[in-house]
Amino acid sequence: MRVVLLGTAADGGFPQWNCACGLCSAARDGKLPARTQECVAVSGNSRDWWLLNASPDVRTQLNATPALAPGPRGTPVCGVLLTDAEADHVMGLAVLRGAPGLKVYAAPPVLDALSPLRTLLDRHTSWEWADSLTEGGFVLAGGLVVSAHAVGSKAPGHIAGTAADDDRWMTAYRIEDLTSGGVLVYAPCLGEWTPALDGLFTGATCVLLDGTFYATEGTDTAVRGSHGRKSKERLPGHLPVSGVDGSLAALARHPGARVVYTHLDSTNPLLDPATDACASVTGAGAEILPDGAEFVL
Repeated sequence: MRVVLLGTAADGGFPQWNCACGLCSAARDGKLPARTQECVAVSGNSRDWWLLNASPDVRTQLNATPALAPGPRGTPVCGVLLTDAEADHVMGLAVLRGAPGLKVYAAPPVLDALSPLRTLLDRHTSWEWADSLTEGGFVLAGGLVVSAHAVGSKAPGHIAGTAADDDRWMTAYRIEDLTSGGVLVYAPCLGEWTPALDGLFTGATCVLLDGTFYATEGTDTAVRGSHGRKSKERLPGHLPVSGVDGSLAALARHPGARVVYTHLDSTNPLLDPATDACASVTGAGAEILPDGAEFVL
């Protein structure tokens, strides 16, 4: 299984266009690498490719990845697996609207939330929309077997009322290559660590994990306009990396898996390899990789 990290930043990318924090300023000055919004591509045969989420930056990401370039028979992108209905994970669908025959997997509440966008996209070309939580999982073109798992109940901000009361808003995927035996667990948005996650991660070759915030405090240091988002308000939807209840401590129970943190918020010190936070994470065996990184499982 080939895995390409098309983008590794949280919503808005890095640097944020309306942010003057130290990290964003350093990226703007060329002292830290810029990052596009989180998105991944996977393939079991190097011909049929599937996107894990569809970021608003997907056009730039696809054009920067030779393996995903279109050929005489069209694009090698077969479809998209969505983990949630957050804007930074679904707005790229509009960019892909010209490709016929794509298949999009998502949990039922996400499919319902996307109804207006689905109507618009289906007027351009016919796509197939499928329930990712279907019992028994599903098989992707290219020989990848997938199971989806509900991992959080945090609804996106644009959902209100009774529709927000659902424990399937956030999904993780376990993707297995039957030929190589490689297993990828993809969980870029994780609200809390549950016993079910330990079962999901058991036997995984690689885990792409929610690294949005390093800690539970000190995340809103950026200088933003009056309409800028506040990171602390988003924290309940993202398990921090550090701390006794953080994901890094929980991952100690799974020493055999390669761990890569992704979906990094622009206030996260893990964006700077010179910080103590980054040293603590890499010292524990986890990785912070750049956009465009590729590996094989």
